[in-house]
Amino acid sequence: MLRPVLLLASLVLAATSPLAHAAKRPNVLVILSDDQGWGDLSLNGNANLSTPNIDSLARDGASFDRFYVCPVCSPTRAEFLTGRYHPRGGVYSTSAGGERLDLDEMTIADTFRAAGYATGAFGKWHNGMQYPYHPNGRGFDEYYGFCSGHWGHYFDPLLEHNGRLVQGEGFCIDDFTNHVIEFMESSRKQNQPFFAYLPLNTPHSPMQVPDRFWKKFADADLAMHNREPQKEDLQHIRAALAMCENIDWNVGRLLKKLDELQIAKNTIVVYFCDNGPNGVRWNGDMKGRKGSTDEGGVRSPLLIRWPGGIPVGRKVPQNGAAIDLLPTLADLAGIKVASHKKLDGISLKPVLAGDGANWSDRMIFSHWNNKVAVRTEQFCLDNDGKLFELDRDPGQRQDISADHPDMTRRLQIAVKAWRDELLPGLRDDKRAFVIGHPDYRYTQIPARDGVAHGAIKRSNRFPNCSYFTNWINAEDVITWEAEVPADGTFDVEVYYACPQVDVGSTIELSFGDARLTGKITEPHDPPLRGSEQDRVERAESYVKDFRPLKLGTIDLKKGRGTLTLKALDKPGSQVMEFRLLMLTRRGN
Repeated sequence: MLRPVLLLASLVLAATSPLAHAAKRPNVLVILSDDQGWGDLSLNGNANLSTPNIDSLARDGASFDRFYVCPVCSPTRAEFLTGRYHPRGGVYSTSAGGERLDLDEMTIADTFRAAGYATGAFGKWHNGMQYPYHPNGRGFDEYYGFCSGHWGHYFDPLLEHNGRLVQGEGFCIDDFTNHVIEFMESSRKQNQPFFAYLPLNTPHSPMQVPDRFWKKFADADLAMHNREPQKEDLQHIRAALAMCENIDWNVGRLLKKLDELQIAKNTIVVYFCDNGPNGVRWNGDMKGRKGSTDEGGVRSPLLIRWPGGIPVGRKVPQNGAAIDLLPTLADLAGIKVASHKKLDGISLKPVLAGDGANWSDRMIFSHWNNKVAVRTEQFCLDNDGKLFELDRDPGQRQDISADHPDMTRRLQIAVKAWRDELLPGLRDDKRAFVIGHPDYRYTQIPARDGVAHGAIKRSNRFPNCSYFTNWINAEDVITWEAEVPADGTFDVEVYYACPQVDVGSTIELSFGDARLTGKITEPHDPPLRGSEQDRVERAESYVKDFRPLKLGTIDLKKGRGTLTLKALDKPGSQVMEFRLLMLTRRGN
């Protein structure tokens, strides 16, 4: 038995440990939807759908009138993760490596994990696949989902759990929500606060949604329309609205679980979207959609509920942005930001509390594809140099630059300075794909990141979730610019498809002096999947259930070079169709 003095000392030490302090801090649940516009909520006046659970976050917490994200997915995710504009973190594309967040950036998960939180992400990551770009290398203890920019099938899809490939169960949004619920339950049992990140992948295409949600919209008459109704695709809109109602249903499940766990009062719940709508549909008369730096492309809802710390029904008139969420959530939780780099975002805690009297005006920049717009509390200077007063003209219909030459010039100078600081060299990407990091067991090497040579073609012009086909010449190859950070021995699997008539090709994987060969001896000719669940015809690739072929074991030496997959012979009309390589490190 401990003596009284020692017992007291041990209690004091336990009470002052990071975990002991963390146990008193609020949990955080962040929900990010994909391609859902500001107007895709009944909260914002859209009578075409009903989103009561999401709307309740505004009723029971705070809502922002103007909150800004990026025009497309991966940049917004990067800005949320780092509190910094996405070009600072090397994000310039949505695929093929350009979506990766630089490794010298610290994330919001790093911040919360350092404060004793359990951290988990569940869904579409879209900021790097190979460790340490992987979520498990960016502060998240737990990850379930897919790391690519979009996925090709939403029902029972191939996913991953902490790097290991697994089969999803049911509709992916429901599945991701199930895993968040399990994560919250586990953290509750361990009396550890959690930071849970739920980056969804809907209503991004393909437009798939369970029947129970589709039935309401399949033949629905829409009461509200876009400012350019002649450009609307009504079936696409119906599918998007059904997907949004599915999201709302899952948000309701999460809120109910917080009540059941008796932690709702001490849990901060955040809801926002990653860009404007992925189609022409009602969006409050705003100009633009996904991909645009105009209001319709970058204005998102931001709803924050925290019964223990945010006034009920608070409507925030001040501007906010995705870069603000890291400093805001850290401030609300009373923890220190882990990053030593200067943040572009600021804490929104003062305006959430209702104390915005001394809030200073600032500029918020929006960027994509070399287009830049800037906003103040009152004005927006668009990429063409036109000036708009957003309170009076949220649709950006009347250029007032001639009436406000000083403000126009001031914002033009600011945009030039921002461009000069952040954009030079952004696309000069010298980063290789990391293979076999010693701190992680699994490495996925998908077709998405590869370069096809010869007649080999992608299954679709959008690389995410694509595969290589038309491998009709034995001399054609697939390559990846790769870097092996440490020597290692790896088991290699090739995910392939090949009809019976073409079985027999010998394939070789090489890197430096290392060679591994194997033979395709079993046919696998699965049908394309996706069209049977698509509510509208998709633009992206359909998918197949590719089979893993155990190619063998390869010893890789530390270094940088070209990883090459080629055929040594081709007895049939093609070598195979190729989806991905999976490398599993042997040993500890």
